[in-house]
Amino acid sequence: MPDHQFVLTLSCPDRPGIVSAVSTFLAHNGQNILDAQQFDDIETGKFFMRVVFTAADLAVELQALQTGFTAIADRFAMEWQMRDRANRRRVMLLVSKSDHCLVDILYRWRTGELEMIPTAVVSNHPRETYGNLDFGEIPFHYMPVTKETKREQEDAVWKLVQDTKTDLVVLARYMQILSDEMSARLSGRCINIHHSFLPGFKGARPYHQAHERGVKLIGATAHYVTRDLDEGPIIDQDVARISHRDTPEDLSRKGRDIERRVLARAMRHHLEDRVILNGRKAVVFMD
Repeated sequence: MPDHQFVLTLSCPDRPGIVSAVSTFLAHNGQNILDAQQFDDIETGKFFMRVVFTAADLAVELQALQTGFTAIADRFAMEWQMRDRANRRRVMLLVSKSDHCLVDILYRWRTGELEMIPTAVVSNHPRETYGNLDFGEIPFHYMPVTKETKREQEDAVWKLVQDTKTDLVVLARYMQILSDEMSARLSGRCINIHHSFLPGFKGARPYHQAHERGVKLIGATAHYVTRDLDEGPIIDQDVARISHRDTPEDLSRKGRDIERRVLARAMRHHLEDRVILNGRKAVVFMD
């Protein structure tokens, strides 16, 4: 990645002149646009934009660019952020007994596919649950939870988020429902992965339920966590076709594979500033 590469994301009411104002500002400040994507939501009247840029002939500090851009943002009533892409986001992973998503995330991080800084692995199961899984220097925190201790456990998790300056929390098959208070605390920065079927199967052994109903497609959905269970803005989804020959174990195996790749894509979209919230939906600028 070139030095001093920045990314700007914004949303605002749609009106003429937004793209011109943004590009003119960057040009006047010696910046060269490397990639630009935009979307005009005609249903809501909102405009969304993502711009990646770097210094062309002027090395301008990020803070100076942010300060200078404020006047444009105020003029168009923008919600926006501008950051140096070299500053990797800090990510905390919450996990329960199933570790397939956790293993996949750690592999993608170690190979450089997910550019992040892991701050902690938090589990409601003891360290021994994960056998010989190598966490390296990532701190592991065993935080058991019961119905009676849920509030205290979530307070401890929240304190850890604050102490580690975590930017993003990922529920990597963390089989606990976050409280409304915790969901609100993590609004816009907590990603969950879950199976998604037509029809929907809730509760225990969803793949066995799907097999009993003879489903032809199974899938997974990655979304931001909100107070409405499994109804937050969707970031990524995928499916696999199933036949009558597939056993419940086949469905579980294929389901785990879908969950891994969908969660990884959703994380990468977030880490690369490709997701902008649009009410109950999300605009995702693909690469």
